[in-house]
Amino acid sequence: MEIEELSNCEALPLLSLNHVSLLCRSVWDSLRFYEDVLGFVVIKRPSSFNFNGAWLYNYGIGIHLIESPAMEDYESRPINPKDNHISFQVRAAPCTDVGLVKRRLQDMGMRYVTAVVEDDGVKVDQVFFHDPDGYMIELCNCENIPIIPISACAFKPRDTAENLLTREQDVPSTSSAEQSFVYAP
Repeated sequence: MEIEELSNCEALPLLSLNHVSLLCRSVWDSLRFYEDVLGFVVIKRPSSFNFNGAWLYNYGIGIHLIESPAMEDYESRPINPKDNHISFQVRAAPCTDVGLVKRRLQDMGMRYVTAVVEDDGVKVDQVFFHDPDGYMIELCNCENIPIIPISACAFKPRDTAENLLTREQDVPSTSSAEQSFVYAP
């Protein structure tokens, strides 16, 4: 079916996000990270696979690790909140908050970057860091910002969907909401 034909059809009958698959150089190193840092639990993986890997699960989502020793070595690079990443919601205070997340990452000697996003007086705290293979992880209190469909928003005449989607490109990369703190042990 071509894209043009899809636009006239209803969306596919999806239920939820099931899992994210990640290539990794060492299943063992990645397992330790996702268990110890993010609290995932190793679950049974089908025995019919003929390659090294592991399945983890928690928070309603799975992470499937696929070992690929041929992967290029991860070169440490700056943590960029605008890069591809997986985001996890942190529990609201008093149990856990972003401040506690930062303290725990510091205790583990992990490098991270923080950012604050603000919309209509509502603030979202974000913490970004890399896993052992360089995949970026975000932890945030994103529940602070309500989910409002674009169709329900009042727009100025120039606020077409195309303008809204491209406006981000016009934002300078030195925005104060982008990067407020870099922690590197």
